[in-house]
Amino acid sequence: MFEIRIICDPADTDRVTAALRSVFMTGAVRKHPTRDGQRTRLYVTADHRPPSETWPTPERAYAKAPSIVSEIGWTASEAVGRPTFALLGREFWLRKAAVLDRIALDDNNASVHTDADEIALTAALRLLDIDRDGDGDYHGAPYWPEHPRALADPRGYVRQEYAHWITRQ
Repeated sequence: MFEIRIICDPADTDRVTAALRSVFMTGAVRKHPTRDGQRTRLYVTADHRPPSETWPTPERAYAKAPSIVSEIGWTASEAVGRPTFALLGREFWLRKAAVLDRIALDDNNASVHTDADEIALTAALRLLDIDRDGDGDYHGAPYWPEHPRALADPRGYVRQEYAHWITRQ
């Protein structure tokens, strides 16, 4: 919880408080005139809103996905003959990040200790880079690639994007 102080024109107080309420959970707004009496001081106790939406669960994101073996085969066939992965497009990185996420989830569920989490994270970060630097061919709902939640949980972002992509296939 924190307190916000704003000094504004008295005619703007309703618009300013409405804008604050749209972004934060706010308490009562306390209004006081400034010393010169020309403007209004607003004091508002506020807190961050809890996330309104969460990432799709792995079960929901991957419900219509082909088998892991099939996806590995697809990503391998797309990469054949290419000296670098840099030339591969968004669909390749989306599907690769998703299959690596699924492998890491399976390993975690089986209590197998591998580097799958790290590899899945690396692929997810690559997808985020492509979506941030690309032509905007991402779904972005509820979180676009620059959103702090996407940066904090790149594998959640992969699930969001894959869930949207697979429904269009």
